[in-house]
Amino acid sequence: MSSTLLARSRTGSLIYGMGTLNERGAVSNWATVDALGWSTSDHLHIALVGGSVVAHRDEAGAFAMGPKPYLVLPAAVRYRAGTRARDLVLVVADPNHDVLVVHPLVALDSMITTYHASLTTVGNSDGSRAGSGR
Repeated sequence: MSSTLLARSRTGSLIYGMGTLNERGAVSNWATVDALGWSTSDHLHIALVGGSVVAHRDEAGAFAMGPKPYLVLPAAVRYRAGTRARDLVLVVADPNHDVLVVHPLVALDSMITTYHASLTTVGNSDGSRAGSGR
């Protein structure tokens, strides 16, 4: 049996980009917003969910897209998410659900730490736990 790892192909339609928040809360990754086809005056619902900011089009939404393809996070949402100007964020567009999610680095830290911890609980062929030293 070969020890070569097989490359897995992506099956999802998510579009990822890194962005930086400016002092007005604009996320500087236009490609993800553009992928959703959002345009000027589209109304949005924006909420903090589990440490990340979730935005989607909603006719009754309290926020609207501006003339540039940037999502602007409201000050109250930025404060509750713990983000500040010049913070780096992961921006994820899901065109199938018309949703944009902004993950601050603190949320990514939590997700990745949890995932990495799960890797150490996978059993070895001898029945021991990975990383247990047995």
